[in-house]
Amino acid sequence: MTDAEDVRSGGPDGAAGAGGAGGPGGAAGDGVDGSDGDRVEGPDGGRRARLVDAAVEYVAAHGIADLSLRRLGAAIGVSHRMLIHYFGSKEKLLVEIVRTSERRRREVLSRLRQEPGLAPADAARSLWRQLTDPALAGQERLFFEICGHALRGRPEAVPFLDGLVADWLEPLAAAEVAAGADPVAARHRARLGLATVRGLLLDLLATGDRAGVDAAMEEFLGLFYGAQ
Repeated sequence: MTDAEDVRSGGPDGAAGAGGAGGPGGAAGDGVDGSDGDRVEGPDGGRRARLVDAAVEYVAAHGIADLSLRRLGAAIGVSHRMLIHYFGSKEKLLVEIVRTSERRRREVLSRLRQEPGLAPADAARSLWRQLTDPALAGQERLFFEICGHALRGRPEAVPFLDGLVADWLEPLAAAEVAAGADPVAARHRARLGLATVRGLLLDLLATGDRAGVDAAMEEFLGLFYGAQ
């Protein structure tokens, strides 16, 4: 049965639940954002969050090539029907995987900002090294794939655009203000930095030229922060 047929087949069949898969950001709480923008509260919300975390870990380890709900469900300990019950479709689950990955990276940024004595440029370098970890290449490809679906108007993916930039601007601008930037300029700098990082990540996926991309990032950090 295909994933499309799975969607038509309906709700859960009472399979066993997945354990909480930790990862850099940890599992979410009992209330999580739904794939359509709604908030799922209570025990169902907690289980849904754990399923997303487990799915993130699976994609990080195995990528998304030939990914199906049946294969993913078997790997994380639930049935494909249970995944359909919580997420509605494979694409909605993929959107949640990307959102969770993005949230984890913002949490990494938050932790880096709290490290005493760490210069902004060094914090940016540390985050860049984590974002370009080869183990995360599958998640990066998925990010750009979901962006493409959203920009083409695929209904399941369109809500992803809501926080694509806005969710990052506040923490990035706060880091700029903490480093001494004017609040208005800080927001502009945050948008520039975000666009540069995403552009270089796409460059890395397209060309595989790690040395060239890393050198370009160093050049950007020199222009952005000066000598640090």
